[in-house]
Amino acid sequence: MNEAHGEQERGQDAATDGVRLQKVLANAGVASRRVSEQLILEGRVRVNGEVVDELGSRIDPETDLVDVDGTAIQLDASKRYVMLNKPTGVVSSMSDDRGRPDLRRFTTDWPERLYNVGRLDAETSGLLILTNDGGLAHVLAHPSFGVTKVYIAKVAGRVLPQTIARLTRGVELEDGPIAADKARLLDASGSSSLVELTLHSGRNRIVRRMMAEVGHPVRELVRRQFGPLHLGTLPAGRTRELTKVERGALLTLARRDPAPGADLAAEEPPSSGPGGTPRRSE
Repeated sequence: MNEAHGEQERGQDAATDGVRLQKVLANAGVASRRVSEQLILEGRVRVNGEVVDELGSRIDPETDLVDVDGTAIQLDASKRYVMLNKPTGVVSSMSDDRGRPDLRRFTTDWPERLYNVGRLDAETSGLLILTNDGGLAHVLAHPSFGVTKVYIAKVAGRVLPQTIARLTRGVELEDGPIAADKARLLDASGSSSLVELTLHSGRNRIVRRMMAEVGHPVRELVRRQFGPLHLGTLPAGRTRELTKVERGALLTLARRDPAPGADLAAEEPPSSGPGGTPRRSE
């Protein structure tokens, strides 16, 4: 009986433009068909920003944007999202004309051509996103969307509370002023200190330049967080695919509007890698 019903619905989908919304949700792994129908009836599903609460609704999974309870749903199964804990000594590029270790070794487990979202300089370790979703890569790396990154820096000397305050107040660099969104002193013992910095800037080597400006050169630097993603316990040099929850959080972030008054054309990075990945190092 269920099989006959499924065949009938497939025939209807083929004969009519679009696919039933509850079927799309079930195929995306949101919930079973029956539970997806209940989500729709409860007004918890939106298509292109508009609540849809009728079971007969059809959508185009290739062009329409769907979210449930405000969290974006990935409908395109061809898109891959991978987290890498980049080790030091590796350049953030898929090839390097100087023969240095690059990111290709971390992409061999996936058939898709993956590219990095933004860059970390060779001596900085930590969270890097690899994906074949060029649109998402552009949004995440674009300064107008204000995606925050959290770094832990081991720096020379004992950092004082006044220095932390200065970092959040702002420092003047050769390419203009910059202020940390947040700054926190984690430890100050012996001849070095641990500082946590939260920034949304994508300017080149920004953490190193900020800390050098306040008199505490960086000795070691790791990025622990990128937007909603946390590095957690992923070992250096290892990769893992993002979970469904992480993908939803990332896609939700990528679909939001840029900051008011942002000029996307004016802030376009000067050069990009494949898939629209800006060539910046942090």
